[in-house]
Formats: sequence, C-alpha cells, structure tokens
Amino acid sequence: MQELKSVYSKEELRDNAVELLKKLIEIPSFSKDEFNTSVEIENFFKKHQIPTKRFKNNIWAVNKNFDVFKPSILLNTHHDTVKPNKAYTLDPFVPIEKDGKLFGLGSNDAGASLVSMAQVFLHFYEKENLQYNLIIALTAEEEISGFDGIEALFPQLPNIELAIVGEPTQMNLAIAEKGLLVIDGEMKGTPSHAAHPNDNNSIVKCMEDLQNILNFKFPKVSEYLGEVKITLSGIHAGVQHNVVPESCTFTLDVRVTDEYSNKEAFEIIQSQMKSTLTARSFRLNSSKIEMDHPFVQAGLAVGRTTYGSPTSSDQAIIPCTSVKLGPGDSTRSHTADEYIYIKEIEEGIEIYIKILEKVL
Repeated sequence: MQELKSVYSKEELRDNAVELLKKLIEIPSFSKDEFNTSVEIENFFKKHQIPTKRFKNNIWAVNKNFDVFKPSILLNTHHDTVKPNKAYTLDPFVPIEKDGKLFGLGSNDAGASLVSMAQVFLHFYEKENLQYNLIIALTAEEEISGFDGIEALFPQLPNIELAIVGEPTQMNLAIAEKGLLVIDGEMKGTPSHAAHPNDNNSIVKCMEDLQNILNFKFPKVSEYLGEVKITLSGIHAGVQHNVVPESCTFTLDVRVTDEYSNKEAFEIIQSQMKSTLTARSFRLNSSKIEMDHPFVQAGLAVGRTTYGSPTSSDQAIIPCTSVKLGPGDSTRSHTADEYIYIKEIEEGIEIYIKILEKVL
C-alpha cells in the first residue's frame, strides 16, 4: 500500500482522476444498481489510506484533522448514470481517449466532477488548521431523484454549512437552480357516440384548459432564473375514432424558480385550471445561494462567472446552502457518445482548489 503524500503535483492529480474515471466508465452504474462503482470508489480511497464510510451505495469520508467543533463543507456528486440511448456509436462502457477527450457513459455527467472532487479531497486531506472540515460524499440515485442517495445519507453527516454539488457547469457557479414539479391532470367529460352532438367533450375542454395554463404568466420573476416554465409533456385520450372519451389526461413539467415553493406553484396552477390536478411530489424545490456568500465571492475572485441553472440536481433535496459547480458541459449530458475533455478535468481540479483555498 502506497504512503499518502501530503503534496500532489497538478499532473499527478490529473492522472489519478483520469485513471479513476476510466475504471468507473467500465462499470455499469444505473440508478439503484451502483454497488460495483461504490466498491471502486472505496478502493480508490483505500489505495490512498483514507478511511471511508458506507451507507447503502453512498461512500463518504472526512478530512484527517476533522474537528467536531468546526462547521463542514461538503463535496458531493453522484456515481449513477442514465442508460445509454440508442444513438451511441461507441461502446458506452469502454473508455476511449482520443483527441484530448475521454469518451464513455457518465464521463461528463457526473464522472468528471466525481474524480475531480476525489483529487481535491486528496489534496486537502492532511491540511491542518482549516477553518472548515472537508467532507466528501459520492452518492447514488441522483438521476432518478431517489430516496436512497444524498437525501438518505445527509442526516448521518456532521454539521454541513455549505454543499458544493458537482455537476457539469463549465466550472462556473450555478448560484440558483430551478425546482421540478411534475403534475398529472385529468379533465372529465361525457362519453358518447362521435356521431351525436356533445357539448361536454373531455378533449375539447382539456385543450381549452391547457391553452389557458400554457399562456399563464406567474407574477413574480426570479432575478437569476427568470420565469416559472410550464411544459405540456404528455396527453392521452380516446381509444377508438367513434367514441368521445370520458376523460382526457395529461402531464405538466413545471420548472419552479426560487420565487415560489413547489406547493405555492401548484396552488397557483390549480387556481387557473378546471382540470383535477395531482402533484407527483413536492420534494424537488428550487435553491439559491446569495451573491455575497464567501464561496461565491471566492469563485468570482478566481475569474469564474455565475448563472441560474434550468436543470435540476441533488441540490433540490440537500437541506443546506449549496452551489452547483463542476467540469464539463451540461449540454453533453445524456447524449450519445458522451465525453469529457481531459483538460476540463485538470482545470476542474485546479479551480476547485483555488476557490477552496480562499475559504478553508
């Protein structure tokens, strides 16, 4: 077993990260089936003589000089992936390094964040006299917003003052993130033969109701996230051409800003519609960190920018102040032949360290 080094060069951290990412790509880790990648993560820390703890498929560790009287900063990202789509031309489980890129499922979302955060934790592990403890938690079920990932682990962690959530943001700070509210709706009508008059057609009534809500504007607009966005993502009615159906059902995907809780948004939408609505969950609320927060100011000081993110992540279920920050580009997530630039990993490690040096 190799000795833990107190100082790693930039090249060593990059090479460590790339080696680990290649191993993770080779292991299928779909949501709820992440055990094998969790073992690989344990092996990485064991190789560097860092003790870890496990809860289900979540692996976490604290810095060597952890002090129970100090608050903690959490490095968190996920090791589960979505399933590869049918447009892949490469084997999603074979890491291929070509033209400065590393191809493979989960390389961008969120493997690059994971391996970068692991090196950052390694860099700070033995540091003394830090103002904060540093904790790393590499967790499961993010892609499905599952209950056995960070949400289940968080109550077991020490006092967390700030969570840094690793997702592909091009190493700019997502200081706000839209929440997700999925609503199932139903409009009732009178079933009848299509040949006869029917003034209570469920489909026609539903269309009118949906047109109304899709044109609706929430009164409050977020400084960072803009307007609440409502998207009609599914609709179903009828089974044969000559029968007017009793009901028309639909699904709304609502991206809620920090100006509203999910429950508030639901109540407003229901007040504007005649259909019967049911929210699948109110868990995934919007989040925001203030611009004057020391971590945000540290990020700005090293040349990073801030923005509001339209996509959801585990930030939605982390019950403390958080910011989303990681290497890679969100537009590559869940795409065929997913990849990350090796340079992005190297820069990610460097920027994480520069920001944390100003805070820790």
